[in-house]
Amino acid sequence: MFFINGNLTVRQLEKKDNYLLAKWLSDPTVLEFYEGRDNHFDLEKVNNVFYKSERGQVRCIIEYEGCDIGYIQFYILDEESKEAYGYSQKETIYGTDQFIGEPDYWNKGIGTLLVSSMVQFLIEQKKADRVVMDPQVRNERAIKCYEKCGFKKVKILLKQELHEGVFQDCWLIEYHNN
Repeated sequence: MFFINGNLTVRQLEKKDNYLLAKWLSDPTVLEFYEGRDNHFDLEKVNNVFYKSERGQVRCIIEYEGCDIGYIQFYILDEESKEAYGYSQKETIYGTDQFIGEPDYWNKGIGTLLVSSMVQFLIEQKKADRVVMDPQVRNERAIKCYEKCGFKKVKILLKQELHEGVFQDCWLIEYHNN
């Protein structure tokens, strides 16, 4: 378990969670902004993508009121990413990616609670100087959530992410621990 904040718990991804990921990542409403509706995941694909070891990447399940509702991962930015984004190599910078896989839990403030709790965890426990994300420019709902949590838009990353056959522009956004 990484942290608990009220009704929200973030815990380490376990092998048995592969069925949850396959369910969420085959739902077109979830895939609209995460992975793409043309990129469905079955159990085999989930196992190949989410259970291979990637240095420094920590994969987690989001629980709300005891129900598994989504996924979040965090990782320290590598030197290449820091350089591409224009950051100092001396800073400790974490990135996160997340989605709520149960649409019944959307628009209830849970995303805001999740992101603000993760930022607090990364700053306090992992000593992050900054936390960054790169949501697609068109994902206005997510961007509003991140801005509520103190993230600021830094710059547009042109054609950053292939999504449903089209390279999408993304915002580089950051939470800077002053």
